Amino acid sequence: MVLKVVIDATPVFTKPTGVGFYVANLISSLNALQSLEEFQLSIAYQRGFKNWLLGKQTVPDCLNEYSHIHILPIFVKVSDLLFTSTPVSDLLLYYFKNYFEQCFDYPNILHGTNYSVYPCNNSLKVMNIYDLTFIKYPNYIDSVVKTYTQRVKRCLQWTDLVLTISESSKKDIIDYLEIDPERVYVTPLASRYHTDYLSGEQNIQALEKQVNYDFSKPYLLFVSTIEPRKNINAIISAFNLLKKKYKIDHQLILIGKKGWNYEPIFVDIESSPWKSQIHHLDYLSDELVALFYSKADVFVYPSYYEGFGLPILEAMTLGAPVVSANTSSIPEVTGDAAILIDPSDFIQLAEAILKVISDSQVRQELISKGRERAKLFSWERTAKETLEAYRTII
Repeated sequence: MVLKVVIDATPVFTKPTGVGFYVANLISSLNALQSLEEFQLSIAYQRGFKNWLLGKQTVPDCLNEYSHIHILPIFVKVSDLLFTSTPVSDLLLYYFKNYFEQCFDYPNILHGTNYSVYPCNNSLKVMNIYDLTFIKYPNYIDSVVKTYTQRVKRCLQWTDLVLTISESSKKDIIDYLEIDPERVYVTPLASRYHTDYLSGEQNIQALEKQVNYDFSKPYLLFVSTIEPRKNINAIISAFNLLKKKYKIDHQLILIGKKGWNYEPIFVDIESSPWKSQIHHLDYLSDELVALFYSKADVFVYPSYYEGFGLPILEAMTLGAPVVSANTSSIPEVTGDAAILIDPSDFIQLAEAILKVISDSQVRQELISKGRERAKLFSWERTAKETLEAYRTII
């Protein structure tokens, strides 16, 4: 039997980040496997209100190469009603179970990729839950993510299988949502880069000219959304200590879009005696982010909680030695290829950074181990393990 799979690509944007990045890469890798495996891949896409109102049938550019795309006639906010427990949504549920199945041409598997999955009568439903920040650390989330608890619990009423991205997240899902462990399957993520992603001295020189930074100055690097959960204030405190006590030559570079409640982070930057040596760079191209990874003296990532910790894997892939937190999923990603610290102790963080920048042997060992560790993760592996997960419920 040819397995008919529909994956919801609604989280994919023109410049994918986070969930959209995962979905875009999963679809691409599954698409590449179609000639080797017995399954047929289709994509579901739901427009926002503005594009729906204008009658636009377009999808993000990275999805245009796929031939089997189902664009839902309704916009996102309408289907979102079904993910809440109200008398109106209960009344609509019976109708929509048939509606979605018809829209997607009666697939065997319907895969919801963003903490929800459409209800259907006969199709088997798979839902991604990446982490449980919204339950475990409500102080680290915005008003939108705070609705995820109700949304997830609602969808679990009709979900056959949950996919997550680490054993740490699987344990949280089992413990906090009381799901049977047999219904939770781990499919790890992968880097957007490969070891030789930056090839050729001319290419590197051309990239260097695109940013306003003097790469002759050594730097510590952080890459991710600028938000409280990432513990960036601890990086700034550690940087201040290293500057004051050890007179390090390094700059601090923070790359990432501003997320939620980022203001205290920028207050700390402004309060630093070395604020002129702290640089925040917004969203950059994949190539420029790779350049910064490849030239960093240390990649610093003391996040309090991660479903996976993808920037750590990217840093290791491109040869940046990693100092990170000893929490949640991070040890699963790093193995013994990073120095892990207590994220609540900025002095410990500073000491770990100092160890890397002052001991070339330690630095080289971390780079070597990191590159080897990164080879264990690939999007092909993610796609194959996702297919294996689907087949556990067929």
